Amino acid sequence: MSKNFASHADLDEKTISFDRLSDNAYAYTAEGDPNTGVVIGDDAVMVIDTQATPVMAQDVIRRIREVTDKPIRHVVLSHYHAVRVLGASGYAPEQIIASEDTRDLIVERGEADMASEIGRFPRLFRAVESVPGLTWPTITFRGHMTLWLGALEVQLLQLGRGHSKGDTVVWLPQQKILFSGDLVEYGATPYCGDAYFTHWPATLDALAALKPEKLVPGRGAALTTAEQVQEGLRGTRAFTSELFELVKQGVAEEKDLRAIYKDTYAALKPKFGHWVIFDHCMPFNVTRAYDEATQHPDPRIWTAERDLEMWRQLEG
Repeated sequence: MSKNFASHADLDEKTISFDRLSDNAYAYTAEGDPNTGVVIGDDAVMVIDTQATPVMAQDVIRRIREVTDKPIRHVVLSHYHAVRVLGASGYAPEQIIASEDTRDLIVERGEADMASEIGRFPRLFRAVESVPGLTWPTITFRGHMTLWLGALEVQLLQLGRGHSKGDTVVWLPQQKILFSGDLVEYGATPYCGDAYFTHWPATLDALAALKPEKLVPGRGAALTTAEQVQEGLRGTRAFTSELFELVKQGVAEEKDLRAIYKDTYAALKPKFGHWVIFDHCMPFNVTRAYDEATQHPDPRIWTAERDLEMWRQLEG
């Protein structure tokens, strides 16, 4: 393999920020690493995405304890990827909430995804031995769910497929603050290995229709103005749409996957190559786009073995 596999070259520690978005909402971000959202209600705390291990979750808890001593009762999974959910046990929550689609994905491919992502992200699975196993939701919903943290309304919404079939956003309607999960990224490359490219633009339209004034993306800095929110939405839409169009063009020209990958990489590198994890994501993204444009409307399961085989095919 001519390039380091996935994120194996990404070993430098990142600077962590814990940004206050309102009296109730905070964003835990780290220079393009997976983000965690925090919502503080009248009598309890909600954590949105958990970090990759219980040991890594302790730093989120430390930041929460700097601003509140209320119990952490709720964990929300924006989707099922291991790097976002395997730290859940570190919070000892009363409830772990996810969409039914997300639970279905854990049943179908949770074990394979865990092995795959641990192999891809050596730095992000610090103290991986602290992970007790898969994270299972204790409450599931379909479409829409509302929680009241005292007087604070928290809506959990499935607005459409994009990054995965189980995507859930957390919306604070009283404050116009949105936690988007990986449906939106900012200065970071969207991972599309389990994506629905055909659906993603309409899902972004549904997010925009909420008119959020602040947004916590899956990766990248918290967006604290309506203008930044629009920039994040536009950037994610541009990357995913342009990539899919390039791949569909290659399929129409009857090129093979490796040729399509090389062409797509070359076309997108000047515009997006400076985004975090660009080189990591591109082989997975183009492979999934090729699948969707040909014979696989639903994403195939990534295993650790399939990851390496694909990487050798496209980067070897």
